[in-house]
Amino acid sequence: MVEIAESSESGSGLLNSTQVKSGSLPEEDSIHRQVSSFGSSGSRNTSPLGRIGSRNTSPSRQKVVKTKPRGLDEETVTTFVKAVQPDVQMEDNIWAMLPEDLLNEILARVPPFMIFRLRSVCKRWNSILQDHSFLKFHSQVPSHGPCLLTFWKNSQTPQCSVFSLPLKQWFRIPFTFLPQWAFWLVGSSGGLVCFSGLDVLTFKTLVCNPLTQTWRTLPSMHYNQQRQLLMVVDRKDRSFKVIATSDIYGDRSLPTEVYDSKIDKWSLHQTMPAVNLCSSKMAFCDSRLYLETLSPLGLMMYRLDTGQWEHIPAKFPRSLLDGYLVAGTHKRLFLVGRIGLYSTLQSMRIWELDHSKVVWVEISRMPPRYFRALLRLSAERFECFGQDNLICFTSWNQGKGLLYDVDKKVWSWIAGCALQSYNSQVCFYEPRFDASIY
Repeated sequence: MVEIAESSESGSGLLNSTQVKSGSLPEEDSIHRQVSSFGSSGSRNTSPLGRIGSRNTSPSRQKVVKTKPRGLDEETVTTFVKAVQPDVQMEDNIWAMLPEDLLNEILARVPPFMIFRLRSVCKRWNSILQDHSFLKFHSQVPSHGPCLLTFWKNSQTPQCSVFSLPLKQWFRIPFTFLPQWAFWLVGSSGGLVCFSGLDVLTFKTLVCNPLTQTWRTLPSMHYNQQRQLLMVVDRKDRSFKVIATSDIYGDRSLPTEVYDSKIDKWSLHQTMPAVNLCSSKMAFCDSRLYLETLSPLGLMMYRLDTGQWEHIPAKFPRSLLDGYLVAGTHKRLFLVGRIGLYSTLQSMRIWELDHSKVVWVEISRMPPRYFRALLRLSAERFECFGQDNLICFTSWNQGKGLLYDVDKKVWSWIAGCALQSYNSQVCFYEPRFDASIY
């Protein structure tokens, strides 16, 4: 079973050192922080021990107490006795007497990356990942939250690090369980990660769960050539599909193929009626696959339920240099791209597709200082991908990522050496133990 190590870059995070030292946290540089502070001076203390010496009824020595509005944590200013919170020790026999269902429900709510530390407690907890009752509870609890998975090769050895946005911490996941192919990252969905590559001269596709270290190779396609792939996981149905788009091979167009894990085979579908693709980047939104095309101009949309392609005449914004399609929640489809003919006038903008009017509506612009820091050179390449109305930008030469929350309109940096490799590939990832490769 996998052993996850906490990376030395943990906490390198979302704010630079200057801001931390000065104590300034600009709103647009911040990200939603969920901090649990135990015994800190700003936390509320309602225990009798915490109130010792804090009451003085003498008019001449009465202390002024400042409080926040009701509903927020109280912040009390006092110079009296400092409250000391005694450690609460629970006896081992209390944990040993917990009912099996209650224990599984508690452990299922622990962040996935922390489970591996708990496995060393006892033999019972060490085998928890093979327990069907635990996996059942784990599948019913809310998601841990979005993570960034970074994959690269160091001396031909696969390396993988995951940055947890809720925990603001890097974790290293060993990837030596995968075969030694020349493969590259396709993407991730529902806790599974998809790779494709060449085993000598044969094109292959594999799906794995990084947490459980399980993987398998998918059957060969009807037209088994190097293809643009996208994976979609259906958690309710406990299945997944892989879509191979209509790529050009030689002088002919290859038909669309879809792999269904429930029947363990590929099925042939319509060939995409597009002559020229604008970008190989795809976005899957509301059971539909979207691609940018120049001929015909606009978008090509593939319906997964019918297996048919449709053309959407949504014209691109003027002076768009490079664009990426990003899928959001609730049927939202975003277009992210650099715009401007000259380097001094370039900027990064985000549009949303108005499905009723079939037009792109601008919703946000990257602040100039972020744009200059992310792309120092006008010709520098960048990658863009998204999940759950979060959009992440990575630059090949900067070694850091920029995150934008569409709902909160907040920009924030993500740093760490896991993003500094020139050949690293990044995608959003949801860690789940119950994600099955079958």
